[in-house]
Amino acid sequence: MNTIFAKKIGMTGKYTPDRARVGVTTLRVFPTTVVGLRTKDKHGYEAVVVKSQVTSHKSQLREIRTGEKMEPGTEIKLEEVLKVGDVVRVAGISKGKGFAGVVKRHGFAGGPRTHGQSDRERAPGSSGSTTTPGRVYKGKRRAGRMGNERISVKGLKVLEVDTQNNLLTIIGSVPGSRGGQLEVSRI
Repeated sequence: MNTIFAKKIGMTGKYTPDRARVGVTTLRVFPTTVVGLRTKDKHGYEAVVVKSQVTSHKSQLREIRTGEKMEPGTEIKLEEVLKVGDVVRVAGISKGKGFAGVVKRHGFAGGPRTHGQSDRERAPGSSGSTTTPGRVYKGKRRAGRMGNERISVKGLKVLEVDTQNNLLTIIGSVPGSRGGQLEVSRI
């Protein structure tokens, strides 16, 4: 098993063993139990169905794609999945930023700041072709809602594993706000 589910507690700074100060994110790992299996012959793929206890009265069913055969009722423990020094991928829902223009959303340069162009500073500029096709193609980068989508951050390193309190400390930042649910996978 190489995946666990956690909640983002917050960020702080800590020192690594080689005395370098780094920004870290602290995660609380959910208690997770195997409740079923998906098999190649019956479902078309292999996976383990797990139940994560998000709060004392709320749990979630999720699937972890793996070829491992695990008995239903098996509890997945933090120390069995991750150890200090492991490189992980963390996936979650990013912070929503609302409606944003093209400069903020896609990094457009905008127009010139001088020569009477005072109203064009953050405008996208020309976006369509000429008479043919006479329209703007779908998928063009335009202003719109930004954030609030599932993203993954790869290459983060585990700094501390606290099995007593089910806490995990990762070097770097992870997606989402405090309290957001995350999927942590060993690479």
